[in-house]
Amino acid sequence: MKTNKFALTDRVALVTGAGQGLGEAIALGMAEAGARVVLAGRKAATLESVAERIGALGGEHLVVPTDVANKDTHANLVEKTMNRWGRIDILVNNAGTNVRMPTEDYREEDWDTVLDTNLKGTFFLTQSVAREMIRQSYGKIVHIASLASITGLPNIAAYTAAKGGIGALTYQMAVEWAKHHINVNAICPGYIRTPLTKPIQESERGDFIEGRVPMGRWGEPEDIAGTAVFLAGSASDYLTGQLIAVDGGWMAGG
Repeated sequence: MKTNKFALTDRVALVTGAGQGLGEAIALGMAEAGARVVLAGRKAATLESVAERIGALGGEHLVVPTDVANKDTHANLVEKTMNRWGRIDILVNNAGTNVRMPTEDYREEDWDTVLDTNLKGTFFLTQSVAREMIRQSYGKIVHIASLASITGLPNIAAYTAAKGGIGALTYQMAVEWAKHHINVNAICPGYIRTPLTKPIQESERGDFIEGRVPMGRWGEPEDIAGTAVFLAGSASDYLTGQLIAVDGGWMAGG
């Protein structure tokens, strides 16, 4: 019996969008828990910065610049990870983008940009990683979904469609892959201070949000990292197919 069910010692964790915001905090959280961390994202410079922080913690890391929206880059990411460590135990699908616009004005090119990363790219990368997890008969998949997966929010039609799809895929993948000892869950972050939410933070709605959240504050990326580490470890072995809102009480507050 494992004495520390929250430890990730010697596990290999692949985190997308790892160069900033939620991805950076999650990658550092995985490293602090003992995992070997694969940092994937579009900007090599930001990934290297996170890698330095992991190195300072004494953690092992691998940087693989990857555009999740480009399916042709997925094989390289999986191959380099497998060549380095021979397995992938944890996948955190964090990479995402957004275009804010009233629904009636939404443009096709913006729709495609958001869906290609947040839904299509996430699906096909997960498919590639899951094949390795099925072979090893073990895996923990954590999707970073959104409150938009479970409720309507203004001016983010494509993001809502993509994250709603991620919620549905969480159920689908959990049911299909449970027999392979693969857990699939999703975190639905509330309003978190990241570069992606900066436009809202600086708007009048930002003040409204802070007052509307029962805990009285915006969330920080580290607030999401703890839940991700829990879902990646053995403490969550009987938890699968769940969408977990980490939102300071936003959904509970009505």
